[in-house]
Amino acid sequence: MAGINFGTDGWRAVIAEDFTFANVRCVSQAIAQQLIDSGLAARGIVVGFDTRFLAEKFALVVAEVLSGNGIKVFLCKKYTPTPAVAHAVTVHKTGGAVMLTASHNPAEYLGIKFIPAYAGPALPADIEPIVACLADILHSGKVNRFSLAKAWEKGLVEVIEPFSDYAAHLETMIDFAAIKERGISVVVDPMFGAGIGYLEELLGRHGCKVSAIHNWRDPLFGGSLPEPSASHLHQLCQAVRERKAQLGVALDGDGDRLGVVDPEGRYYSPNEILVLFLAYLVESRGWRGAVARTVATTHLLDKMAAAYGLHVVETPVGFKYIGQAMREQQAFIGGEESGGVSIRGHIPEKDGILASLLFIEMLAKTGKTAAQLLAQISASFGKPCSERLDLSTSEAAKQEIIAKMEKWQPTTLAGAAVKSISRLDGLKISLANGNWCLVRASGTEPVFRIYTEAASPAEKEALQQAVKQALFVEIEEGKAGWMS
Repeated sequence: MAGINFGTDGWRAVIAEDFTFANVRCVSQAIAQQLIDSGLAARGIVVGFDTRFLAEKFALVVAEVLSGNGIKVFLCKKYTPTPAVAHAVTVHKTGGAVMLTASHNPAEYLGIKFIPAYAGPALPADIEPIVACLADILHSGKVNRFSLAKAWEKGLVEVIEPFSDYAAHLETMIDFAAIKERGISVVVDPMFGAGIGYLEELLGRHGCKVSAIHNWRDPLFGGSLPEPSASHLHQLCQAVRERKAQLGVALDGDGDRLGVVDPEGRYYSPNEILVLFLAYLVESRGWRGAVARTVATTHLLDKMAAAYGLHVVETPVGFKYIGQAMREQQAFIGGEESGGVSIRGHIPEKDGILASLLFIEMLAKTGKTAAQLLAQISASFGKPCSERLDLSTSEAAKQEIIAKMEKWQPTTLAGAAVKSISRLDGLKISLANGNWCLVRASGTEPVFRIYTEAASPAEKEALQQAVKQALFVEIEEGKAGWMS
């Protein structure tokens, strides 16, 4: 099964190298078989795609195979963001969806994401049967296919435009009247991705002054990455200043994550956005329930939740686990440090479009800037310093470090007593002073991700050094290459 490996959010690979029409047919056949075996084939399936090179052609290939297995395909008319595709599952009551996307990866990548009937990211239990079936299909080469003409003739393909239903749903989630009354001006950057037009249309129809940059399809994403992180939003910052807007929001390549900048050029990290949302939903909307975050996400959420009398659910990395907590443990907000967020009443899928609108509503309803709101939170709960470092090494060194991680049981670290050690996902060490660190190995490459959070930059750096000293300094081959 070389060349087809499912990671935390589906299968992604380089177009024409491993992501070929032949391999996509095999994966589609495995998905079809999973739907048949689970008794969901009769409900049909949604197929969507983003703006990447040949994405619409690959979507047609998926449709040919699924219809060839007697499964009705609800095929998106044009490129569509992942959250809108997931929402279409609930509209058409299908057995799931297939989304052709590589999210924020470089332009040469494309991928397949399977979305189950609960309209959120697939859990391992949903992916394992697909992977098991795929091995047999790759060996036998047996794939059932209809031509699109035949599928159309048999009524097994229906073209859909998910925007209207998705927009109507968002209009029940967001207070657009407050946004209109406040008259907030916004610059949107869909980063040449599948979210083009969504925020512009929704904000514009409700009287918000909105303009956009990078709002046309470019499979090369302007020569950059469609990732709404600080290093990729300089042009958005410039546009916000030049157009005298009050806010800039960006979406990643498939529209499921967001980035935010203000008129001063300040970038708001995903951790900061999550704490802003928690405070807003509790204090302004009066929401109660659980708060779901991954092991890598800020513990400022925990401190705030304790003050509000709320319970925190900690999950492994991956929004699929956040979605599970929202479905099964009544979490009213769920988020991760990489930029994914969703709230109660929405699909259990991360959604950059919803999150952008909620951010704008927050400013409109409070009448304050994001900086002012964050300052209020910092005054009450502190301002921890968080950072992620990536360590590239050799495969041999990676295995040696993993072995060290499994045996490491420190009682003190960086001068503080160890409060708890968790191996829920990687190795997480929480200290008595509130600081913590997490070390995770990549599942697909010789890379380690080291997350640290502390009360000050000095304490954060001391914690980073302590972890490196304990786990990495004695590695002989493939010396560490640090990338912040």
